[in-house]
Amino acid sequence: MSNQRLASTTIPRSIPTPSEQAIATTSDPTIANFDATLATNTAVSHHGASGSPPTPISLNGDNAVVSHRSTPSVKGLAPPNLNNLPHVSLGPVAHPSAHPSSLANALRALNDGPAGSGFRDFPVPSSNDSPYTKSISSTAPASPRIPPVRQNSGSQTPRVRPHATTLSIPGMTRSLVSPDGKIADRDVAAKLVIIMVGLPARGKSYITKKLRRYLSWQQHNTRIFNVGNRRRVAAVTSPAGHRKEDSMDLPSQAATILINGAQVPTPDSPNQKSSTEQDGSSPKPMDQSAKFFDPKNEQASRIREEIAIETLNELLDYLLVGGGSVGILDATNSTLHRRQNLFNHIKEREPKLGILFIESVCKNPVLLEANMRLKLSGPDYKDKDPIKSLADFKERVKAYESAYVPLGDYEEDHDMQYIKMIDVGKKLTHFGLGGFLSSGIAHYLSSFNLSPRQIWITRHGQSMDNQLGKIGGNSELTDRGHFYSLSLYKFITKKRQEWLVEQKDKIAQSSFPPLPGDQSPPYPDLNRELDEKNFCVWTSMLMRSIQTAQHFEADEDYDVKNWEMLNELNAGKFEGLTYEEIARDHTDEYTKRQMNKLHYVYPGVGGEGYLQVISRLRDMVREIERIKDHVMIIGHRSVCRVLMAYFMDLTTDDIADLDMPLGMLYAIEPKPYGIEFHAYKYNEAKGWFDELPGYRPSKTVDRSA
Repeated sequence: MSNQRLASTTIPRSIPTPSEQAIATTSDPTIANFDATLATNTAVSHHGASGSPPTPISLNGDNAVVSHRSTPSVKGLAPPNLNNLPHVSLGPVAHPSAHPSSLANALRALNDGPAGSGFRDFPVPSSNDSPYTKSISSTAPASPRIPPVRQNSGSQTPRVRPHATTLSIPGMTRSLVSPDGKIADRDVAAKLVIIMVGLPARGKSYITKKLRRYLSWQQHNTRIFNVGNRRRVAAVTSPAGHRKEDSMDLPSQAATILINGAQVPTPDSPNQKSSTEQDGSSPKPMDQSAKFFDPKNEQASRIREEIAIETLNELLDYLLVGGGSVGILDATNSTLHRRQNLFNHIKEREPKLGILFIESVCKNPVLLEANMRLKLSGPDYKDKDPIKSLADFKERVKAYESAYVPLGDYEEDHDMQYIKMIDVGKKLTHFGLGGFLSSGIAHYLSSFNLSPRQIWITRHGQSMDNQLGKIGGNSELTDRGHFYSLSLYKFITKKRQEWLVEQKDKIAQSSFPPLPGDQSPPYPDLNRELDEKNFCVWTSMLMRSIQTAQHFEADEDYDVKNWEMLNELNAGKFEGLTYEEIARDHTDEYTKRQMNKLHYVYPGVGGEGYLQVISRLRDMVREIERIKDHVMIIGHRSVCRVLMAYFMDLTTDDIADLDMPLGMLYAIEPKPYGIEFHAYKYNEAKGWFDELPGYRPSKTVDRSA
């Protein structure tokens, strides 16, 4: 056979002498074993017992074929093999049936190498062919893994292209540049300038306040910059001679500003020296009647343009250096010239900033009249005769209408994104929306409605776990809790009937134009069929919340629904513990929560924090804004805190510490100027609820709650 013929050929000169072969055999037991095995196979072949070639033996002692292709290279060089060693004369050894001593000599040469670096220095390849085995970072077993160095693999260094403007939700997203999930200062392209557009009395300020409230509640730093506030001061002094904060609607506790119709007081202008004061005469206010807004009034037009640019500069400072995410420019901006100037000014300052135009249009005459009535109690006409004020305001609107150009073809031709609202959400059109903020704003604006309705918020009745001081869980109500649910049903049913009578009285007493001394703004949707309004009762899916609504469930005049998103904040592995047990047994976690309750997340499977609750209640808030029926939410402490923070426009610092005890009931009635708010406290002895006049949300005294 062929194997026999090859075995009987002449041995080449490269075969070692017996002394050399002994040294090679004893120097490496692996080679010795390999040599012995190969010799045995060759001997069998010589005796004719097998006609097949011998099977190569792995250095690991198994039968896998040695593959030098899977051996890692050193410093980018390919590993040595039998075919590229010039100092080794292989001869017939390349054939699998070569003499065993020849193959041993070749392996010894491989092991030693030309410079003392041999085959043994290479790690033995794994039997699998995983790509991870081909890129071993360290041969030492205990070496630390070196993290990758931050670099730029793009074609330009430093990077010029703006970073991606993907969704940022505090508590639900995070990155290297934004550990808290907020829009990072670096991501300028994700920030947004909102420019309001529309004639006076079209609801622009109403929209801006709701937008700021919603975006701030979503943990996006947002401010309103009102051009009218600056204009009222600049009409007395110079356009640049007033405080910057006059044009800002700071996110302070707006509950004291908008509740029950209370208007924002106009800031007093500072005592500044003008040219008239230097002459000893008092400053003369500029005429701000309808003539001031006439486009033909060049002096007034120049002042209004300067004021708009100065207010815009404040807005840009807030976004670029003040940590802001969204700035809202509240003004008419009713001409193409004004809007293009604002657009160019923003792009010159920072080309990557997003710009969104929002226009409010009113075609409903009833809604327009209601907006005009509301203007009569504003800072321009406060404490003035309502008949004369209304006439002057209509002249002002005519002056704006003479130069008014609505959003449309021009913005689309120049690729400017915009949203147009008609009759405060009845119709919504938009163009070219880019970025998650613009898309989210469009969704939120589509849920607006001015239908008169009531929103009630309360916690469930006392539960078994409440009695034991345990957090979380899914326990049932105590006897006191069941009594609370019955009292709540009786009280709400009575208040529902009283509200219907009040609304019908307002319809009968409403008049337009207003009578002298009448400052109360009308409700635009009061002429609807109030008898058809439903009453929804929403609970969580936890037993204590569902049982609190059991009497509403038994009444066919109420619509009860259970919502998982209304469930209590999940305490993770601390479910069923008391705060005292957490403080004693988990001191570190207890301290971390005390330091920052808003951003704290409970450890363990399913653990949540307040930011996670805000995120899952986002759709709930939109649904509450959308529906025109009454709704009562029977929730839990964290859920009620988050919802109250939205409707009461509280700051982010107040959410996690808001006082929300059992037995409190809150009534919120949306109005064109904000909300009407009432608070009631459960009187267990009477089985009824007592109103608390002048109640304002406050921080809890129980730091653990």
